[in-house]
Amino acid sequence: MTWLVPLPVIMPLLGAATTLLMFRRPRVQRAISVSVLTATLLVSAVLLVLAADGPLVVAVGGWPVPLGIVLVADQLATLMLVVSAAVTLCVLLYSIGQGGADGDEEHPLSVYHPTYLILTAGVTNAFLSGDLFNLYVGFEILLAASYVLITLGGTETRIRAGTTYVVVSLLSSVIFLAAIGLIYAATGTLNMAQLVDRLDTLPDGVRMVLQGMLLLAFGIKAAIFPLSAWLPDSYPTAPAPVTAVFAGLLTKVGVYAIIRTETLLFPGGRVADLLMVAALSTMIVGILGAVAQSDLKRLLSFTLVSHIGYLLFGVGLASRTGIAAAVFYTVHHIVVQTTLFLVAGLIERRGGSTALDRLGGLARTAPVLAILFFVPALNLAGIPPFSGFLGKLGLIQAGVDDGTALSWLLVAGSAVTSLLTLYALARVWNLAFWRDPSAEPASAPLRSPGLMLTPTALLVAAGTALTLAAGPLYSLTDAVAGDLMERTPYVQAVLP
Repeated sequence: MTWLVPLPVIMPLLGAATTLLMFRRPRVQRAISVSVLTATLLVSAVLLVLAADGPLVVAVGGWPVPLGIVLVADQLATLMLVVSAAVTLCVLLYSIGQGGADGDEEHPLSVYHPTYLILTAGVTNAFLSGDLFNLYVGFEILLAASYVLITLGGTETRIRAGTTYVVVSLLSSVIFLAAIGLIYAATGTLNMAQLVDRLDTLPDGVRMVLQGMLLLAFGIKAAIFPLSAWLPDSYPTAPAPVTAVFAGLLTKVGVYAIIRTETLLFPGGRVADLLMVAALSTMIVGILGAVAQSDLKRLLSFTLVSHIGYLLFGVGLASRTGIAAAVFYTVHHIVVQTTLFLVAGLIERRGGSTALDRLGGLARTAPVLAILFFVPALNLAGIPPFSGFLGKLGLIQAGVDDGTALSWLLVAGSAVTSLLTLYALARVWNLAFWRDPSAEPASAPLRSPGLMLTPTALLVAAGTALTLAAGPLYSLTDAVAGDLMERTPYVQAVLP
């Protein structure tokens, strides 16, 4: 069944080409996009089941493994594929509903669907990549598509924010490409399975430089403090569906790259303490920024940065329990953060703004919208028994098991960040939903059709389902962590 492995990359690319040819037929474009992403989700689910018996490996073009491109579908990659495919499908349905409600159904931007599918292909290629250069290609594919999506509409604000995003992304790409060149010069390969042995033979100083350059590149992409200042200024300006998919997935691709390289290529490295310091800084600075915001989208952007620190916490512990909790929390955060940004789009339509001082009374006038915000907000804040609480509990337990002073400091930082997240979201609830509006709406309320509400509700239900399925999911992430820490299954699958 290895022929299934390239399909999550190939199908979106073929779909993008087809939708581009159908630029005069928007209904056909929509049908193709939905069909492609549905098929991608189904294939990803099948791969997740198959990967339980060991990684599936495909040498693209039949080239020998060290020479050609290798796609590896192990449990980590396939889990991320399933979650990303589900999220991108729901966001696509939301954007179709928004286009229909805004009167853009018959005259949409013809590049939206091709670009969205290219973004999906870049994300899936990054997850499946078995060598560093193809990982770089995956990043560049999704970044090229994101440059278009973040500037849709061509307004001054979006162009300005998009410029910042492009400059920062290009900087991280240059650093990543330089690291790739140095790794190839030092080892003679970019295949990650081969690098497992070859990097171990390098002098410690050389390994530290290579590891540091990769972390710097991925840290920018993942918005880790102090490399995160670009995100709150870039994401809130984009359309709601674009912001949602960026918040849910793009930073997580950077986190995925950190997890993959730190466990496979640089296990037990000397930068663990640095990662934990960065995790604590990201948590605290991000959530303090969220507390200070008066705009919902910017507030959510800062919470996005803050909760990346939880993921880095698990990686920095470099233990099986830490990695398992980090992967679990990654799945949770993709779903919940995407949901909250979609809800923010619905709030903007209903209240005419995302400025909290111009909102109010939504619990009375839009009770369904209130529920759609309330449930994922509690989940993100880590209120029991939601999956956010379970993920944070797993990370805290891993920190306690580690027992170092830095681990205990991060445990305390995690608790403080969780409380401040609850405070920030409770403030949103109080200002936007409970109180009477203190000002006239910035614009007339717009209707939110069922095709916008339904995918948002599905994601709310998915976030809740993570709680109900926490046992099996934690068992899966523990198995993922075991394979990552052992490294042998991955290496033997690629280099039998």
